[in-house]
Amino acid sequence: MGYRFFIVLLIYVLIPGCRTEKGNITVAVMLPDNLKYSWASPRVLPAIRMAQEKIHKSGLLRGHTINLLNFSTEDSSGSCSENEAQIIAVDTKLYNKPDAFIGPGCTYSVASVGRFASHWKLPLITAGGPAYGFEKSDEFKTIVRTGPTTTKLGDFVSYLHAHFNWSSRALMIFHDLKQDDRPHYFLSEGIYMILREENITVVAFPYEDPQTFNYKDIITFIKDNGRIVYICGPLQTFFQIMKLFEDEVKNPEDYAIFYIDVFAESLSGEPFLFLGVRALARSVFIVTYREPDSPEYTAFRKELHKRAMQDFNVKLEPSMMDFIAGCFHDGFVLYAKALSEALADDVSQNDGINITRRMQNRRIWGVTGLVSTDRNNARYTDFSLWGMTNLKTGQYAVSRMSFGIKRSLLLPNKNHLPVLGIVAVGSGLALIIFGISSFLIYRKLKLEKELAGMLWRIRWEELQFESPNKYHKRAGSRLTLSQRGSSYGSLITAHGKYQLFAKTGYFKGNLVAIKHVNKKRIELTRQVLFELKHMRDVQFNHLTRFIGACIDPPNICIVTEYCPRGSLQDILENESINLDWMFRYSLINDIVKGMNYLHNSYIGSHGNLKSSNCVVDSRFVLKITDYGLASFRSSCENEDSHALYAKKLWTAPELLIYDRHPPQGTQKGDVYSFGIILQEIALRNGPFYVEGMDLSPKEIIQKVRNGQKPYFRPTTDNSRHCEELTILMEGCWAEDPAERPDFSHIKIFIAKLNKEGSTSILNNLLSRMEQYANNLENLVEERTQAYLEEKRKAENLLYQILPHSVAEQLKRGETVQAEAFDSVTIYFSDIVGFTSMSAESTPLQVVTLLNDLYTCFDAIIDNFDVYKVETIGDAYMVVSGLPVRNGKLHAREIASMSLALLEQVKTFKIRHRPNDQLRLRIGIHTGPVCAGVVGLKMPRYCLFGDTVNTASRMESTGEALRIHMSSATKEVLDEFGYFELQLRGDVEMKGKGKMRTYWLLGEKTDVYVI
Repeated sequence: MGYRFFIVLLIYVLIPGCRTEKGNITVAVMLPDNLKYSWASPRVLPAIRMAQEKIHKSGLLRGHTINLLNFSTEDSSGSCSENEAQIIAVDTKLYNKPDAFIGPGCTYSVASVGRFASHWKLPLITAGGPAYGFEKSDEFKTIVRTGPTTTKLGDFVSYLHAHFNWSSRALMIFHDLKQDDRPHYFLSEGIYMILREENITVVAFPYEDPQTFNYKDIITFIKDNGRIVYICGPLQTFFQIMKLFEDEVKNPEDYAIFYIDVFAESLSGEPFLFLGVRALARSVFIVTYREPDSPEYTAFRKELHKRAMQDFNVKLEPSMMDFIAGCFHDGFVLYAKALSEALADDVSQNDGINITRRMQNRRIWGVTGLVSTDRNNARYTDFSLWGMTNLKTGQYAVSRMSFGIKRSLLLPNKNHLPVLGIVAVGSGLALIIFGISSFLIYRKLKLEKELAGMLWRIRWEELQFESPNKYHKRAGSRLTLSQRGSSYGSLITAHGKYQLFAKTGYFKGNLVAIKHVNKKRIELTRQVLFELKHMRDVQFNHLTRFIGACIDPPNICIVTEYCPRGSLQDILENESINLDWMFRYSLINDIVKGMNYLHNSYIGSHGNLKSSNCVVDSRFVLKITDYGLASFRSSCENEDSHALYAKKLWTAPELLIYDRHPPQGTQKGDVYSFGIILQEIALRNGPFYVEGMDLSPKEIIQKVRNGQKPYFRPTTDNSRHCEELTILMEGCWAEDPAERPDFSHIKIFIAKLNKEGSTSILNNLLSRMEQYANNLENLVEERTQAYLEEKRKAENLLYQILPHSVAEQLKRGETVQAEAFDSVTIYFSDIVGFTSMSAESTPLQVVTLLNDLYTCFDAIIDNFDVYKVETIGDAYMVVSGLPVRNGKLHAREIASMSLALLEQVKTFKIRHRPNDQLRLRIGIHTGPVCAGVVGLKMPRYCLFGDTVNTASRMESTGEALRIHMSSATKEVLDEFGYFELQLRGDVEMKGKGKMRTYWLLGEKTDVYVI
């Protein structure tokens, strides 16, 4: 077989390769068939095909087709074969010209094929090959490992040692037959090498054949060398070691024993109870991979098992090995994304170096959650540490979790933490017991009294939502919204909208801010009581004072100090407030002081720092609010997508990977949030402003979460702020949390930038107030001009609704009394056939017709001394001779106006019926009336008297396109002598009997009018 391999290799070296056919992407899949491997074909190949279908369906590689070639890398005995893998790789390269390899999984096979792939410059994507040796990126420069690695396991163990301050020694016991894939050896190697890098002495003890090995040698090794023990081997051998350990070791609780069981085989059932080693189990912890619990992974696993049965007739049982299949799936998708980007940049699909580089330091979301790679193209891996929490049932629960990307340990539930049995007992325990002093007992009793007293508690009845001050009740509507209880303090933003920032009320006569909590009830556990006590203990100038909390359902709320100037976001968005850099540095300094105090307090971190949570009091001192009380804030509010993503603009990328990140956040996450606030203050363009890009909050969050270089961050502008501030911003929002400064260093840095701010507190405060006063003067001037303009518009509107003289009376606050007029002339008109026309038209067409007609009429009557009283439907009413009397000219004005309207209507065009003629019917009458303003809501200037009714009758008994008038109007017009009138005769009027009426025909052209 070796001879065949070298012949094939020689042929390949002598014959130059050629490019893959354009449009086809060939991927060679190399996996073993034996299900003892987590990367066996029946388990992994269905996942790879699912990824292939997803890539084609998404259009990620539009115009290209992915062809999968499947090869087995095991020998005749069913074990991974390094030689077989090499031959398959060379044959495939020679005859099939693949663009990438997926697999192998076994470490030695990955090493040999990986060297070939690096030489050929082809990507090799695998969720296997976990060994520490692959960290040599120069030798394996095209390998991308998207599954767990032993290096990350070593990192997890390193976190444990740092967390518990184990800095000197550890024992590594592992099983190794020196054949096949040696899984226990490579797992142990990762722990061994990483701890050695941390200057921790690691003593290793390998054992081989379980049948012939003397396990007492292991017990002797443990007793002689240390108390931190890592064991990696088959489950049955581990149980045998533990049974012997309990028999041979007198004080097993002094040891911490960690069983490396990455696929969690030991957690099925209660093996420690079965073996009768319950007491020892309290000192035994199990290290496993952290399996995803997302709906996507659950659906993936279900489909994976279904396809394994369909394609391979293999029934897979749910196990942690399915996670490895998911890692292969996500690795294939990651390769497709990198290839798509390369093709878009006109890079060849064969350029594996370029494509592999695009997968470095990359983040994508897959079925296994966040896939985040480091500079060596190895995936950050999450681990879980399991400990026994119930001796009776043998129940194990997760006591610590490591999130590889965060490089830290998290406590999932403090109520279920097993006690690590590595504390020094004996003399140390006796010293603690006998060293308890009366002072400590007093402090303990005092603490318990405070917890039981619940001094923080506020009853809902104690909160008032109307001011207790009687002046407020007398002031009535003159009070502004911000002065009243149960209101929301507000400022007008730059967009002209009111931004609500705090619901207010009164507690013991003091104005307070009230924040409602979206929870049905609060369970007062000891942890919650401690949180509330520590909140009451916080007293600092730059943190809002916690007054108390109400836990009476459904009115659960947090009551804090109220700051009337609003939030920093309100101030920055209000363009009318001018902020010089001394003022801005003062606000920045306040944030830094508040956060530095918070980070050094029991609360530890904020978790939701943003400009809207930085509020300003009446003295223009900035204070941070909405901190602490994680138990109150852990519930998820029902928000629309835009609002939800807008609230995350300040969230650090390492926290964005969780749908619901821990409410208390992290200190480095707070530093990132501070960096975003700095940019807000510097540019005043809103949070996360990116010049030249109009992105929604959701698009911004997706780009930040993606974590692809160059990292997506807001715009900085050295022309608008100093270069040092840019350096600080970029340091605060660094992608790696470890590279971000802490607030103690930021405080020193800001002090150097703001040398003017080193003056006394009094001078600083006076400077702030002086600037605010200047801003206020400008604001008053702007608001005064705006008020005068709005007043002018309101007066014009009033003059259109009421006569000018009546409007002036109302403006002076005078009561408009009804007034009698001896003689006025009233005009009425309507449209003949309007009802039938309306029935044949749409409502919108009718409204358009009347609007056009009355707009035309209104323009004409402006040329006469008349007052338009009202329009009702097609009826139009005008009067002359009131409210300003004009002698007998009222009849002439109405007559001339009627002739002008009649002439105009003859040429008027109806939009939707241009061929139809409007038939206007007009009636005029002269006589006495009484006029006055009627009503308080929508007041109208109305006319009363028989003259109004008679004028209406003149119109209703008239004819289309003619002006019908009474004899009273005719007598007045005769005095002018230039109107052409025609006797109509006696006409029956309802309620009047017969009346003599006339037609107004026009004006005489040969008469000179004075």
